[in-house]
Amino acid sequence: MAEEAPEVSGELKRGTIVVGIDDSEHSFYALQWILGHFFAGGGAAGYKLVIIHAKPFSTSVIAIGGPGVADVLPYVELDLKRIAAGVIEKAKEHCVANSVSDVLFEVVEGDARNVLCEAVDKFNADVLVVGSHGYGAIKRAVLGSVSDYCAHHAHCTVMIVKKPKHKH
Repeated sequence: MAEEAPEVSGELKRGTIVVGIDDSEHSFYALQWILGHFFAGGGAAGYKLVIIHAKPFSTSVIAIGGPGVADVLPYVELDLKRIAAGVIEKAKEHCVANSVSDVLFEVVEGDARNVLCEAVDKFNADVLVVGSHGYGAIKRAVLGSVSDYCAHHAHCTVMIVKKPKHKH
């Protein structure tokens, strides 16, 4: 008679999926894709979901040293906080609409490439999901691609979800 393998009854290995989002339709498409494929009907398929938004440093969006920068900086910071709150609120709405409630939301200040790779390590993630803006090779090289960077530096599987182009 074959011996059964010892199992923990009713418990699945619970991995972690980190989803990096910004205020673009591409990242929300990626979030919706993950919710629909891994968390359909509210079932977590054994995964914990962590949604991360990287809020840029206010000094990274304006030139330092120009006249009036000190006066403008608090307004830029306020605007970045407002955008971050909106991004998280929209992500929560997507989760609620898909009956997914076991979610951790975080806003972390810094460059998105570093923030996402650090989140992978912090949460011991099995998968990092990012949306693709669909930039060509030259634009990615000039601007720097978060998805390319993460694909090379994150210590887990990286899923780059690209919104399909509409067929004519």
